[in-house]
Amino acid sequence: MQQNASEPSQASLVGEEYEVEVGPVAHGGHCIARTAEGRVLFVRHALPGEKIVARVTEGEEDSRFLRADAVQILEPSKDRVEAPCPFAGPGKCGGCDWQHAKPGAQRRLKGEVIAEQLRRLAGLTPEEAGWDGTVVPAEGDKLPAGQVPAWRTRVQYAIDDEGRAGLRKHRSHAVEPVDHCMIASPGVSELGIEKREWPQLASVEAIASSGSHDRQVVLTPNPGGRLPLVELDKPVSVLRVEEKDGGVHRVHGRAFVRERADGRTYRVGMGGFWQVHPQAPDTLVKAVMQGLMPRKGEMALDLYCGVGLFAGAIAERVGETGAVLGIESSKRAVEDARHNLADLPRVRIEQGKVEQVLPRTKITEADLIVLDPPRAGAGKQTVKHLAALGARRIAYVACDPAALARDLAYFAEAGYRPRTLRAFDLFPMTHHVECIAILEPTEKGS
Repeated sequence: MQQNASEPSQASLVGEEYEVEVGPVAHGGHCIARTAEGRVLFVRHALPGEKIVARVTEGEEDSRFLRADAVQILEPSKDRVEAPCPFAGPGKCGGCDWQHAKPGAQRRLKGEVIAEQLRRLAGLTPEEAGWDGTVVPAEGDKLPAGQVPAWRTRVQYAIDDEGRAGLRKHRSHAVEPVDHCMIASPGVSELGIEKREWPQLASVEAIASSGSHDRQVVLTPNPGGRLPLVELDKPVSVLRVEEKDGGVHRVHGRAFVRERADGRTYRVGMGGFWQVHPQAPDTLVKAVMQGLMPRKGEMALDLYCGVGLFAGAIAERVGETGAVLGIESSKRAVEDARHNLADLPRVRIEQGKVEQVLPRTKITEADLIVLDPPRAGAGKQTVKHLAALGARRIAYVACDPAALARDLAYFAEAGYRPRTLRAFDLFPMTHHVECIAILEPTEKGS
């Protein structure tokens, strides 16, 4: 229904300030607070229990909730520290949510979010999910308060109108120019992206393999823009995102980077997906293998398999009498997976969406299943199909606790329950967290 031109639009509350006491943490890198009038605020840069002045950044008179930043801390939490990064804080870079919290507090906050999502969306307590409530730091990331782990091996720099490299502000297209990103890995920082200008470009993605010395930049020109001559502080391959089709094409150097995990080398081509924390691939493979405990001769599925990380690990363990089917929607990733696992004839990789390819395979049973779906989760129909295959164990790798909890509820309806759940802090300083749930049929031991 169109609004009558004579009807007044709702007044914006952006810029309004409220003195509030901060409530619990919520999914998404903010905490919940209420004004004296009962308005709900989603507040960034705050911590539970603090008394603050919150300034509204989004919302109108009739909005269900308002978004806000903590611009003044009246009574700080004992978990608060001065943000180590000069670009973190209200109105600045939107990349890090928890620079103002001690590292241990960040992990506790993530644990509270996981517990809340499990309770609200899956009806599970931590005990019922087989989780001890902890979020485990990656090896080498347990640093004192005020220190930041330099973990991010892939950084997408946005370029402003003056050609300066920076990072997007929170929920905004605006660019915060930076001279150094503290969470960028040494391999990214040594390229010197922030030191030079990038005329006619919209973004520059810097990739530094943690499994080799391969370095890569992926350039996205502005509409009609020309590529600049790339001269960086280290040898680097250059790729370009084409304006017409969004495809990635090699300009010079290798079209891929080489990564290492579980004793194997993986080719990741054209800026394709690989876990951004250097410890993540081995950490996740180890947790999945410990949960599944593959046996010789078993048949396994690796869904949303990317370049074959879990498929390769399972194939090594099920032996020559076993079989692994991987399904992946990205054509480039499928090419890489087939290359990476060419020495394992018991592995087959199919290209397409899981919900379309899996029914076409006519597979009616499997011993083991790994799924690592995108942030939105697998969804009810896919979960129902997987449960019908009767796997003795399913490993669900999740980068979003809400999607995980929703899918766990679907699995419960279909006859599977979590045996164990583990959480890993593979995105320090941000609200993101990685979880691995190992599921088994409910009739076992019930």
